[in-house]
Amino acid sequence: MMHLWVRAEERANERRVGITPAGVARLMAEGMRVTVEDSPTRVLPIDGYRQTGAAIAAAGSWRDAPDDAVIFGLKELPFNTGPLRHRHILFGHAFKGQADGLDLLARFKAGGGALYDLEYLVDDRQRRVAAFGYWAGFVGAALSVAAWAAQHGSSAMGPVTPWDNQESLVADIQDRLAAANAPSPTALIIGALGRTGTGATSFLSQIGVTPTAWDMAETAGGGPFPEVLAHNIFLNCILAMDGVPVFVPADAPQTPRALRVIGDIACDPTSDFSPVKVYDRITTWAEPLLRAAPEPPLDVMAIDNLPSLLPLESSEDFADQLLPHLQCLPDIGRGVWARAHETYRTALSTL
Repeated sequence: MMHLWVRAEERANERRVGITPAGVARLMAEGMRVTVEDSPTRVLPIDGYRQTGAAIAAAGSWRDAPDDAVIFGLKELPFNTGPLRHRHILFGHAFKGQADGLDLLARFKAGGGALYDLEYLVDDRQRRVAAFGYWAGFVGAALSVAAWAAQHGSSAMGPVTPWDNQESLVADIQDRLAAANAPSPTALIIGALGRTGTGATSFLSQIGVTPTAWDMAETAGGGPFPEVLAHNIFLNCILAMDGVPVFVPADAPQTPRALRVIGDIACDPTSDFSPVKVYDRITTWAEPLLRAAPEPPLDVMAIDNLPSLLPLESSEDFADQLLPHLQCLPDIGRGVWARAHETYRTALSTL
């Protein structure tokens, strides 16, 4: 019997979950065994999972789970796990040469486990089957506009905390623009046709901004792209990978520009393939902006768990996308799971 173990997230400020109580009930009705760890921060309370009849375990107890359990979480594992002996489903950020990712792969190799990376869970046409992209784009665009408002206001942009829903987020950003008497910004989105770009466009439209929308056709020439510097806000919605051109070169801060805010929503600054070359580390909820140039100001927003700022909507959306594939876990050697495992094996062979 397939045993799915839903772990509590151990990263600070992570309230999302990849399966709802309704999803757990569906899996159990189909014969799967499910254990859910308790969590004081998860946006969906444990009582809903308990009512399904799933086993409830203490947070972090996945370390002692049976060898055959498949451990399911979203964000990265802590560094102090030691060798990893289980099969894990998560966003590993481990296949593009990231330093932390290499450490994660080494722990899997040492323990004999396996990583089924959610970013590489793809169909037979190599399209991702589940992603948080829409809500990353929505929130990333909102925070980028908030940075624009802060540049026109009397104080720096402070820490961010989750919003109850998208309506309250939109209202908050509109209030910030009005309080700062900030002009409506111009914005360029690269990756506008994908999930993330669609979410970014949706937010901007709700505050009356019509962005310049670029996708593969507009960037096929490989750059440079002076249009990026000609807009007030640039939103990068393209995942870092081999072949992606540089959108913001390292010398952009010293170049004449209208650009004041970069929302690197794809956010992979430690990858050699990152198309935004003016910063080298993620930003956080506590410090959402990194100033890349003082005058005129150039701020970078590069938070890597943006959807958790709208945790309920993003969790429910992602869980709905992923559930049909979790239902296929008993046949883990085929389909999307087999493709994810092969990607892992290829990455492991490079160690």
